[in-house]
Amino acid sequence: MKTYRGDRTIDGLIVTVDDRPLPLMTELTEFSKTGFEWSYEGPEPSQLAFAMLVDHLGDADAARRWTQRFMQAVVAHLDNEWEMTSEDIHAALTALASWPDESRGQ
Repeated sequence: MKTYRGDRTIDGLIVTVDDRPLPLMTELTEFSKTGFEWSYEGPEPSQLAFAMLVDHLGDADAARRWTQRFMQAVVAHLDNEWEMTSEDIHAALTALASWPDESRGQ
């Protein structure tokens, strides 16, 4: 089980997975040129959501499909300091699966 952590420090934001820096994954999809952020909806939280999902799912295409919903439901509500496990991400994706799909106009 992986553990994802984020913290706002005097030196800036730190996001890790199993105590290693979480890559931005901008080579796969770039939502933001300025890196990660959380606690609101926008490009930087989308980049964090995408990077977490790519790492968790191991599939960039699947991560792209889930990014906006995961960002809106989870990343936008994270506190200054947070921790999530791979089990937490799985549970969030399971819950989000019941959301209407905006791309189909539902």
